[in-house]
Amino acid sequence: MNATGLAIAHALFLWWFGTGIVLYLDGLPRRTFPWTVAGATALLGLALWGLAATRDDSSVAGAHLAFAAAIAVWGWNEILFLTGFVTGPRRGLQAAGDRGWRRFTGAAGTVLYHEVLLAASLLVVALVVAGGTNPVGFWTFLTLWGMRLSTKVNIFLGVRNLSESFLPDHLAYLASYFRRAPMNPFFPVSLLVSAALFAGLVAAAIAPETGPFLATAVTLVATLVGLAILEHGFLVLPLDVAALWRWGFRSRRAGACGHPPVLTCDPPPRAAADHPPRSV
Repeated sequence: MNATGLAIAHALFLWWFGTGIVLYLDGLPRRTFPWTVAGATALLGLALWGLAATRDDSSVAGAHLAFAAAIAVWGWNEILFLTGFVTGPRRGLQAAGDRGWRRFTGAAGTVLYHEVLLAASLLVVALVVAGGTNPVGFWTFLTLWGMRLSTKVNIFLGVRNLSESFLPDHLAYLASYFRRAPMNPFFPVSLLVSAALFAGLVAAAIAPETGPFLATAVTLVATLVGLAILEHGFLVLPLDVAALWRWGFRSRRAGACGHPPVLTCDPPPRAAADHPPRSV
């Protein structure tokens, strides 16, 4: 496998396997969550050390290691959110009748602490790699943050496939802030911007003057952007996205809803009429 193929395979594997591991862990009994968070925090320390150690490593291996370290930092944030340790000050269903600004502030309140922690994590990653010759860790985290923010905005404004099954039972109330719609005005804009970024990265990666390190670095990030475009496509296509991580859902036990272990219980009823039932 050549360097480009290896970079694509590495990014694809971490995206698929990392998502599945997080789903599996947040589907375990809640008594296991402190251990999960402790393990993730230990991994965070190792990841930050890895980012610092590769800051001046401009080799192909250095690009791969920095990329994996940034993914681990992102995973720590996801674990804290999906276990319910860091979410927001609001932990309940959307109030009936909320519209406009009230709906936005209510939704923002459910994830406020998580968003602040993500921004702080981005700053920490930037500081750790500042002044070095290997910015891959920062590029990776920035890409994940930007694409996830775009996904959240689209889900809030309205898309066809809300992927509620990815929410663990203790966060099922978040689904009441989602909106199902065929499309929203922001979606084509977000897709166009992402596609332009992807095209620019691919052009940079294959340019004759691009060296091995930069080609690998840009390919890793371009693959993430490509996956983000795919995930945006999942938002409007009638596909069973959860099937990609069926093994990750096996930790979820059948509850009062009587579903088999690979499924989650249905989210609670919507708090508003414009939220009919509705999967990193």
